[in-house]
Amino acid sequence: MPVESGAGESRSSQPKRLTVLSGPSGVGKSTVVKELRRRYPEVWLSVSATTRRPRPGETDGVEYHFVDDAEFDRLVAGNELLEWAEFAGNRYGTPRAPVVRRLDAGKPVLLEIELQGARQVRANMPEACLVFLAPPSWEELVRRLTGRGTESPEVVQRRLDTARVELAAEKEFDTTLVNTSVREVCDELLGLIVAPSL
Repeated sequence: MPVESGAGESRSSQPKRLTVLSGPSGVGKSTVVKELRRRYPEVWLSVSATTRRPRPGETDGVEYHFVDDAEFDRLVAGNELLEWAEFAGNRYGTPRAPVVRRLDAGKPVLLEIELQGARQVRANMPEACLVFLAPPSWEELVRRLTGRGTESPEVVQRRLDTARVELAAEKEFDTTLVNTSVREVCDELLGLIVAPSL
């Protein structure tokens, strides 16, 4: 399903690596990934499928593959998702085949997924590097979530409640990056993506 765009060869000598970026809603995962892809287009990002409606400015096949519940059910039943989870009333999942093809070719893969999905990847692919993106502070996370203006107060409150649980799971990850500077986080994340597997 995902389009393998921007796949360069400049890092082809590096060992294959599956890197998972996760963290609470509003921490800036999408912003970091967008900047990383802009600066390092050779990094391949798996595009998740979701039942969530597109936000303004989002394009099907770019930020997500937007599918209905019936199609998502079909993907789950066919074991076509590497991981999937429900978050804030919507389902998200990573199409399996493109990730496996990429890793088999020795290319690094980046997944931007939620906590439940990260746990599934850890169980299915223990060699993956799990990276937790943390906010500078709880107050800053609240400011980012309430400042979006794209969701109802009820949805924002659900995201805040979930964020508390997600922050408590930080110890399950291999490393933590604090999102105080998008550029610095991108550089650190790139180093992890192309690092040899231990």
